[in-house]
Amino acid sequence: MTRKDQFEVLKDQMNRFLEERDWIKYHTPKNLSMSLAIEVAELMEIFQWDDKSAKEVIENDSLMSQVKDELADIMIYAISLARTLEIDIFSCIQNKMKRNNDRFPTSNTKKPL
Repeated sequence: MTRKDQFEVLKDQMNRFLEERDWIKYHTPKNLSMSLAIEVAELMEIFQWDDKSAKEVIENDSLMSQVKDELADIMIYAISLARTLEIDIFSCIQNKMKRNNDRFPTSNTKKPL
């Protein structure tokens, strides 16, 4: 199974979860974007007043657990917002990366300090 196939299975699981609880009606763009911002703030709060390196975070099981939970919440809301607005998230990311490549060519970014 490809990663894209796995992603489709994950989206189906998320949709089933929402349908079983009758929560899709609450998934408006406003509610989802606000929830997404809240979850991002919760991730930021984990690192507030702390400037650990990536290695230090990775080696801290408790901290990694918190980070993974918040990242999962962020992704769930982002994917839900894409679903609600009928956005193909794969195409969306590919198009954005193309624009980023055009906007930030390597010839302009790999200059010595």
